[in-house]
Amino acid sequence: MLLRRLVTSSLSSVRNLSSSTQAKFSIPFVIDNEGKGERTYDIYSRLLRDRIVCLMTPVDDFVASALIAQLLFLQSESGKKPIHLYINSP
Repeated sequence: MLLRRLVTSSLSSVRNLSSSTQAKFSIPFVIDNEGKGERTYDIYSRLLRDRIVCLMTPVDDFVASALIAQLLFLQSESGKKPIHLYINSP
């Protein structure tokens, strides 16, 4: 549970980048029709749910910590299923 809170906290921090960065792009949302109805996710949360991790910025200490937290979370969920990592970083 602690790891889940850490990942959620890290992802929230990544989403709350400086306003100048936010002005350059907006994060799309997707609607997922689950058995219990519709649920809205930001695209990165939805991808994480499918065990897809995206690295789209230069790597600094903060980004590395968030990336490691996501990988550890997915590993704790299932050590057998693959994790897909997409990198677009200078």
